[in-house]
Amino acid sequence: MARSEASPVEHPGEACPLSAFVNIVAGKWAIPILYRLIVTDGPIRFRELQRAAHPITQKELTKQLRLLEARGLAIRTVYAEVPPRVEYEATPVARELIGALEGLADWVRTHRDSLAPGPARLT
Repeated sequence: MARSEASPVEHPGEACPLSAFVNIVAGKWAIPILYRLIVTDGPIRFRELQRAAHPITQKELTKQLRLLEARGLAIRTVYAEVPPRVEYEATPVARELIGALEGLADWVRTHRDSLAPGPARLT
């Protein structure tokens, strides 16, 4: 198969960049949470995120948000109020993923019916 001019250049010995991406956004809920942070286009409160990512648990959402924050993809802001208010938003670097994530979402919408559900089956 011929390589098109738009295809990425392979560098011998370099790790696959998609493997690195998967490691950055590891976890069942990481991509849906990140996508919600990006499309919200501003701060969003924890409970709003939890409702948007239903049926995620509070513990799992907290874990994923901490990982996204540690990786530079989410910003957490705590307001000194009673009760405390905490908001999250996507970083500028995370916002650059919108095209790629929307492309993946479109691909799933297009091919959903032809994809096998559940865990992969070997035959």
